[in-house]
Amino acid sequence: MKKRRNRIRDPHFENALFGRRVVVALVIVVAVFLVLLANMYQLQVKQFQTFQTRSNDNRIKVVPLAPNRGLIYDRKGRLLAENRPVLSLELVPERVEDLEQTIAELTELLDISPEALEQFERNRRRERRFEHVILLDQLSEQQAATFAARQHEFPGVNLEARLVRHYPYGDTLTHALGYVAKINQRDADRLKEQDLSANYAATRTIGKLGVEGYYEEQLHGTVGYQQVEVDIHGRNLRTLEIEPPIPGQDLVLEVDIDLQLEAQRILGEQRGTIIVMRPDDGALLAMVSQPSYDPNWFAQGISVKQYRSLLDSPHSPLLNRATQGGYPPASTIKPQMAIVGLEEGIITPETKIWDPGWFQIKGVNHRYRDWLSWGHGWVNVSDAIIESCDTFYYDLALKLGIDTISEHMTEYGFGEFTGVDIGEESAAVMPSRGWKRARFNQPWYAGETVSIGIGQSYWTVTPMQLAVATAIMVNRGTHPVPRFLKAIRDAEVELPAVVEQREPVQLNNPQNWEIALKAMEDVVSGVKGTARRAFRNTSYTSGGKTGTAQVRSIGQDEEYDAEKIAERYRDNAMYVGYAPADNPEIVIVITAENVIGGGSSIAAPMARELLDYYFAAKEENDDAR
Repeated sequence: MKKRRNRIRDPHFENALFGRRVVVALVIVVAVFLVLLANMYQLQVKQFQTFQTRSNDNRIKVVPLAPNRGLIYDRKGRLLAENRPVLSLELVPERVEDLEQTIAELTELLDISPEALEQFERNRRRERRFEHVILLDQLSEQQAATFAARQHEFPGVNLEARLVRHYPYGDTLTHALGYVAKINQRDADRLKEQDLSANYAATRTIGKLGVEGYYEEQLHGTVGYQQVEVDIHGRNLRTLEIEPPIPGQDLVLEVDIDLQLEAQRILGEQRGTIIVMRPDDGALLAMVSQPSYDPNWFAQGISVKQYRSLLDSPHSPLLNRATQGGYPPASTIKPQMAIVGLEEGIITPETKIWDPGWFQIKGVNHRYRDWLSWGHGWVNVSDAIIESCDTFYYDLALKLGIDTISEHMTEYGFGEFTGVDIGEESAAVMPSRGWKRARFNQPWYAGETVSIGIGQSYWTVTPMQLAVATAIMVNRGTHPVPRFLKAIRDAEVELPAVVEQREPVQLNNPQNWEIALKAMEDVVSGVKGTARRAFRNTSYTSGGKTGTAQVRSIGQDEEYDAEKIAERYRDNAMYVGYAPADNPEIVIVITAENVIGGGSSIAAPMARELLDYYFAAKEENDDAR
């Protein structure tokens, strides 16, 4: 059996081995330290700004601040749209011990509607538990007082103040001013496309229609911000910095609210429109469209019931009849038709035709009736305007042809957008052969041209187009663009609106303007003028043209009796005019829908009443100076 050898230990060897181990360990420690040092340098120096930003993002919250919306004034400085403080009832869910019980008690106390409760639930689900959620928007004075007296019973529930849009004149200016309403998804998508979302970060409403919508960019203002220090849960601790918002610019309109109120009073419950415009620069002093509605419904949050009442109304209050209503122009366009005939050489000032009370196309049995069944006898172009002789214009239109009529009437703005500074506008219809072929794939017939001669058939216009066409007449060709804006007010600086004009209507013989305008003066002052009774004994001179537009065609042997037919089939009464005759300050357009009577018996007296008011107010203001 072998014996195990005893290993001899060498102290020198073991010391050397130990030393090497110490050196290796030291190298490793130094290497690790260097790695840590390098990493600290990377984090503390090179990436300092990045991590500081990330740290601030977690510690600092940027809260947008909504700008105050610009105000809107009439030409005399009276407020048409303002911002009023309102109180809303808001709560923080995490601070309410029993949310369900609290909501039930508040509902009973303040009579909160089911719609408001549903909206609250939708908002609550979107917000975090420590954020404020609106329970009841725009409390009445009684509701605010009732809650304030018992606020101590509802911890976590508070009254908060904010500004909302208010229209002090209610439905008087709705179709001119438009309104603001809550930003919907369509608005949000549009703002995103235009890269404007950031500027609306704190804004709840946006201009939807009218001046409010058209000048939204000027009225809105620029968003502000405040930097708030928050805890790890996002709760506010303190405000660090505030960049205040820049309020929107104020607008001054050409509208005279006194004239607007008077126009609304004169039109009353009658469906229709009244427009008062300065012909030289297109300034709109009044524009009424009836029926109307209260824009405060939208600004304050319209209910489903209210909105449904507007949509379901047979009278279409949402329609701006002044710029979107399509009406047959009837006899109001006879002065322009006369000028076209003179310019084309189809007629001269001396040309006369015999009017037996009807017109017939050769080879056709159908008779086109004149409004005066026994006829006007021998009439020239001036007589035809003064007495509104249909037969003269049947004959003239057939000789001109539809395309010639269409070409000339387009120069007056018919079938075109007027460019008025609101978004709601229709171009209506100025027909031609090509238009009918494209629209119906049918040829144009001579009988349709005959009806075009008295502003019927497919021809439709907006009252705003009639105002522009009348202005072109009294301007002897200058074509104004209608506008509400008078000036933009920025701080103490008032910037006047740009006055636009389009290509003027130029005549080969400018004397033709005078022939038509003199006849329009005789419409209101001549012994045979269709508006002579309405304008008897005025203190001012004026010119005008009446019109009675058929809504439904009357058969060859059928008699029209307004009292025996449905209201919606009754004629429209129309009037276009200007005053004073020698140097017109204003043009006026009136349309009254589905009336018993015509332009001479309904619309012309309305025009007389409004013109009387205008000149009386002007004289009073002159005396006050």
